[in-house]
Amino acid sequence: MNLRAKKKENAEVFTSAMNDIMFFLMLFFIIASTLLNPSIINVALPKATDHEVLHKKEMDLTITKDAHYFINNKETSFDNLETSITGEMKTGEELVIKLRLDKDCNIQQLVDILALGKKLNAKMVIATDKN
Repeated sequence: MNLRAKKKENAEVFTSAMNDIMFFLMLFFIIASTLLNPSIINVALPKATDHEVLHKKEMDLTITKDAHYFINNKETSFDNLETSITGEMKTGEELVIKLRLDKDCNIQQLVDILALGKKLNAKMVIATDKN
C-alpha cells in the first residue's frame, strides 16, 4: 500500500532569457533601420510628384547649399570630381550618378555638374523628395 502523497508536478516556463532575446532583437532592428538610408548628409531635396526607383549601380553625388561636394558620403573638391567619377566608371558596370542637391543650391552648381557629366558621358538623375 502506497501511503505517500503523490506530488503534483507544476509546469513552469522560465522567461529570464526572454529579456535578453528581446533586447538583441530591438538592438538589431535599430541598427538595421539606420542602415536603410545610406546617405548621412542631410540636404533638403526638392519636391516632385512623380518618382522612379533605379536598380542599377549608383553613385551618390551630394552638393550642400554651402557648395560642399560629397561622393558616396566622402567630401571632395569640385576639381577632384572628374577623376573620382571616371574611376567609378571603369568598373565596367553601367553607372548612374544620383545627384542629391540641396533645394537652395545655386543653379550654376547644377549646370557645372551636368556639363561634367556630359563631358564624361555619364548618366545622371536628380534625387527628389516624394512630396
